[in-house]
Amino acid sequence: MIFPKSALVILAMAAPSSAFVGTHSSFVRNPALASSVAENESSIEPGMDAAIRRELNYKPGEAGTEFAERYKHLVGAKVKTVGESFADFTRELGYTVNPLYKNMVTDIVGTTHLIVVSARFKRDPVWSLGILTALDLLLKNYPEKDVGNKIVSALFKSVGLDEAEIRAEAKMLEDWAEGKTREDIEAGLSGEGSSPIAQVAQAIKADKYWMYSRYFGIGLVKLMEKSGMEMDKDEVYPIMENWMTEKLGRSHLTACSDSDLFFKVKEKLDMMETMMKEIEIREKKRMAERLEEKAEAALRAVDKEKKMQEEIDAENKKNLDKVDA
Repeated sequence: MIFPKSALVILAMAAPSSAFVGTHSSFVRNPALASSVAENESSIEPGMDAAIRRELNYKPGEAGTEFAERYKHLVGAKVKTVGESFADFTRELGYTVNPLYKNMVTDIVGTTHLIVVSARFKRDPVWSLGILTALDLLLKNYPEKDVGNKIVSALFKSVGLDEAEIRAEAKMLEDWAEGKTREDIEAGLSGEGSSPIAQVAQAIKADKYWMYSRYFGIGLVKLMEKSGMEMDKDEVYPIMENWMTEKLGRSHLTACSDSDLFFKVKEKLDMMETMMKEIEIREKKRMAERLEEKAEAALRAVDKEKKMQEEIDAENKKNLDKVDA
């Protein structure tokens, strides 16, 4: 029986050579197996053997690649875990999250943490605008407004972001986009000029390892809204594809998927908001009807009491007339 080379490679990577010491007797008892292994070992090319040994001796940051060279200074760095971020978020918030929002808030904290701790993550004004847009959308109907605001602040603190800086960056980009046309934004995304969006585009194109994340895509959707484009997922999809692929030179697949998700969530939340308003209107109507019924009952009680008093007065007068007579 002859082992294929790939099987020997897997065996070599699965266990160090010392692991075969204890099984030496089995090779001796099976001469055919020992002969096959020896034959295949002799047929492994020296270069392949060296490559396997290099992989087995791999050390973080010493891979000899451009990527490893760029990020080797982070080897051994302390990276906060998702659990630690959740603990910090809970401590900063100081309130129990509304049960209807608990899963959503948990997802936001976990997703944002995983984005921020990546070595490739770089915050820019589009990302800042995107995360605030997402939070505004998701928390705008939170029952206690002050708690909703504290959720946002606790989120930023738990993942090590400065809320004031993020809001300043988002406002700066939003103010710039006010009144701009689609052509103006696309010129900036192409890297033309010195506008805030052009600076973002230039930085992306200059960074081979730039990392896309969900909030960047939502930030682009917000820019589309600011320029007066129709906010429909079928209309936004081709624009997002063009902006990511043609203007920024990056893959559009995840960005388009995120924009579709944004509109699906927005549609559900709009439906929920409409339903809540209808419930509120019905409840106010019922309350008004109950108050009207109470008022009518009070008026009837007053009329009844008035009639009773009139009857009493009439009876008293009658009795007095009898006495006088």
